[in-house]
Amino acid sequence: MKMHFCIPVSQQRPDALGGRYVLYSVYLDGFLFCKVRYSQLHRWDEQLRRVFGNCLPPFPPKYYLAMTTAMAAERRNQLERYLQNVTADPRVTRSDIFTEFLTLVQLHTLNITTKSVALAVFLPDGSSVTVEVLTSDTAERVLEVVAHKLGLHPELVGYFGLFLIRCFLEGKLSVVKKLADFELPYTSLQNSEVENCKIGLRKWYLDPALDSMLMDCRAAGDLLYMQAVQDIEVEWMKPTQAQREELKALQKKENQTKFLELSQEVRHYGYIHLDPCTCNHPEPGCGAQLSVGNSEMSCCITLPDGQTQDIAFQMSRVKCWQVTFLGTLLDTDGPQRTLNQNLELRFQYSDDSDQQWFVIYTKQAFFLSSCLKKMISEKMAKLAEENSEMQIEVPEQGRSRKPPGQPSQQKDYFNFLRKGKMKKAAGDYVWSTLTEEGL
Repeated sequence: MKMHFCIPVSQQRPDALGGRYVLYSVYLDGFLFCKVRYSQLHRWDEQLRRVFGNCLPPFPPKYYLAMTTAMAAERRNQLERYLQNVTADPRVTRSDIFTEFLTLVQLHTLNITTKSVALAVFLPDGSSVTVEVLTSDTAERVLEVVAHKLGLHPELVGYFGLFLIRCFLEGKLSVVKKLADFELPYTSLQNSEVENCKIGLRKWYLDPALDSMLMDCRAAGDLLYMQAVQDIEVEWMKPTQAQREELKALQKKENQTKFLELSQEVRHYGYIHLDPCTCNHPEPGCGAQLSVGNSEMSCCITLPDGQTQDIAFQMSRVKCWQVTFLGTLLDTDGPQRTLNQNLELRFQYSDDSDQQWFVIYTKQAFFLSSCLKKMISEKMAKLAEENSEMQIEVPEQGRSRKPPGQPSQQKDYFNFLRKGKMKKAAGDYVWSTLTEEGL
């Protein structure tokens, strides 16, 4: 699938010959990813074309005369579309040319040299695994090293992911983002403006039925058990009083198998819990608490009078969604490192014959969008397995070894749209994510 790349701001810089060039600030999932020049991207595109030929998306042409403001804006639009479209082909994103270039620009942006470092990766039980890695190691590589140290079978690595996680003193946690395979965990941690942020290991699937694929591996079972215990402690899962007491008893007996079997019966088992936010339903300004998993968005809405209302939005009825950023980024030498303010995710929902747009205002809008994409991907994989004659193309997640049974084809779902005319120092952006009818 395409990724949430955007270039909301650029800066003009003097070069060594007395001229000027444009430095583009590239954001991924709402966070500053790197700063690059057009010439760097152009050379990268030429290298990719020598391997992949004309299957790549068109690259913005060179201008040999000074660009007007309109031409500069159009080039920025074209570079955005190029970055989004080039990530749609899994052959490209798995290639060394793709990864090596993005590794270099991430390091260069933060002026970090390649060196050996000790990186702590936190597990759901609060403990950590310290691994010796390079600052230039990708999330995919770091995950493989951690998995090997934990004894996780190589074919199961694709069921897990590395996340930026914010921890609070009272024991609560917040998932900031899922690290893409080609992101550098060390630089992502250094670049984060979020306080008390850590690299954490969690399972990365939202269909609880996939637990069965992992239970024969002791290390995988241990990780699932740790995460289930943590999800109960931070109140992401909603056990009844009877379930809570039985789970405590099983935990004391250290009966992990029975504990996980009972956990799977608990409401919101395996769901990802988002931070408190607001929504426009049933009226603007209502508080909302979202949990995402098992092909649904579960929303507990707090009405103005204090009453609560539970709504479950089934992914099979979600027709499309879009993430919108409405804000101003100053055109300075140091643009803000995150777009996660003034974000909204709106989705079109079909309920019988009625179709309605719902809006969720959350700083985790990009991460929520990634979760929706994950559920769509898992649903399509399940459909493909159930009926081998169906021509279903399933998005592949990055370069990692994919979970068994998941096809590796790709389909284009996403478009990045700009709303209205853009000024040099400000932007209104819409990330439009389109899904298929009937999923």
